[in-house]
Amino acid sequence: APMSYPSFLARLRQLPADPALPPQLLQTRQWDGPLCRVRLDNTGSSPEAVRHWRLFEGDLGLAPDAAIYGEGFQMLAQTMGSWQAPEPVGRCPDAGVYRITEDDGYHTVHNLLLVACEGGWLLLAFASCQRFGGEFRLYPDGRLEIVMNAEGRTLAPGQHWQSEALICLEGPDREALLGSLADYIEAEHPSLVAAVAARPSGWCSWYHYYADVSAADIRENLAVRAMRFPALRYVQIDDGYQARMGDWLTPSPKFEQGVATLAGEIRAAGCEPALWVAPFIAEPGSQVFQQHPDWFVKGEDGLPLPSERVTYGGWRCTPWYVLDGTHPEVQAHLEQVFRTLREQWGIHYFKLDANFWGAIHGGRFHDPAATRVEAYRRGMAAILRGAGEGAFLLGCNAPIWPSLGLVHGMRVSDDVERQGPRFRQIAREAFCRAWQHERLWVLDPDCVCLRDIPGQHASESEYQFHLAALVASGGMVLAGDRLQDLDEVQGTHLGKLLALCAARTPAARFDDMGFSRGRVALPGGGELLCLFNWDEQATEMALPAGGTDFWSEAPLGETLVLAGGQGAVIRYY
Repeated sequence: APMSYPSFLARLRQLPADPALPPQLLQTRQWDGPLCRVRLDNTGSSPEAVRHWRLFEGDLGLAPDAAIYGEGFQMLAQTMGSWQAPEPVGRCPDAGVYRITEDDGYHTVHNLLLVACEGGWLLLAFASCQRFGGEFRLYPDGRLEIVMNAEGRTLAPGQHWQSEALICLEGPDREALLGSLADYIEAEHPSLVAAVAARPSGWCSWYHYYADVSAADIRENLAVRAMRFPALRYVQIDDGYQARMGDWLTPSPKFEQGVATLAGEIRAAGCEPALWVAPFIAEPGSQVFQQHPDWFVKGEDGLPLPSERVTYGGWRCTPWYVLDGTHPEVQAHLEQVFRTLREQWGIHYFKLDANFWGAIHGGRFHDPAATRVEAYRRGMAAILRGAGEGAFLLGCNAPIWPSLGLVHGMRVSDDVERQGPRFRQIAREAFCRAWQHERLWVLDPDCVCLRDIPGQHASESEYQFHLAALVASGGMVLAGDRLQDLDEVQGTHLGKLLALCAARTPAARFDDMGFSRGRVALPGGGELLCLFNWDEQATEMALPAGGTDFWSEAPLGETLVLAGGQGAVIRYY
């Protein structure tokens, strides 16, 4: 039977609120169509500390085996599977690796929950994240709790809090529901996308050189770019240029003349310098940590908190300590660092990494009333002020919802590695978030990597999957290989991706969340059909007549056999 509107919205409105709240805390729901805000008033005479504040709890009548999609708090966490048997999409679930929630007897999804139901989808989501993180707790028996994480902050007598804006939408078309959500989000958090003149493309040092990059490596790729890939606009110097994590203006010995000189050479060569910065973290030996220990998030002991005590500790130069975005001197410092990079080094594009740590939980802030969401947002606002007009801020390893309205671009997947399972993992991550593209921010599906390196090997079929996934993602295009290593065919493939990027082709629309067939509408007419074989075995797929292979331009028949883990892109005029 078709969905009897407004079935789920009517059921949600009937659900009771938090029975565990003390009686002096009064909840009032304010509905505006499918949007609800809940007001919490302290009507008593003493302050109340609130950890979790449940807006709704109960059963919406959803089948426990219903397929779901849930967002993570941070970039590396997403959930698929079913309500009663949720499965992580990526490697680093919020509750496990990051220790963000306790998840005792339930599974937490952050800020967005899609549930397959008869005749379509139910979408529950928060359209804002100004102060509190929104959490959906899924119990295996079908029970749901919708929670504002108040982090134990104190509500004073006579004061009130407003919840974030909760949306309840249902309908047959998943993409249409997500498009409506994007409208609601844009009303709460105006997007920075309109300020992005052209979709960024370029070359990034990380995926070939990692932290061993030197100024000579950058110069070599700059020279090859000029000869073979002039369409690559940015040359992005990744992690490894700095003396220490936290001291972004002090170069390592491998950048003997400094990064500002190199940035000048990049501009003189006709392209734009871009820089990796992890603005919220510092290692113990850094000058910023040595000179200003009072700038950092504190632990229970009153000392700077090493992040590994409460969450994932970081991937190199640990332990990481976290700059406190609520501290006025930290805000001034962040603004000054980015103003220096802009005005003195001439850099306008910043790949901001390890952003999650700016929203770290379990610490004490300079402003005791602020939540981790507010700490992060105040820090990011300072960075945005320093980076100035015309800047491009890319969020990486970011807390997704707390970043709304504060970045121009967003990495939506784990790091690329040249191997089939990782190609498939990051494609699924990006496809689940494709609805955000050029609505909330420009999507970054991570770098194009087409050549094996020591320790990373993929088959030709797997590289074809990776290429097709980048077409379907529709986002930014950054090359991750050493440019002189690319052979003619690989260079041609990169060129085709760059042409799609320049034309600002949209992300693919998929028939379903199996993501095996997606269609990209080309701005000049015609379309690309993107096909993916997620299995190990070969499969035969039916094709509409008249297609040509996008990469080789060879005409195709009405069936195509894809090897295990292979992808294809077919052009129709």
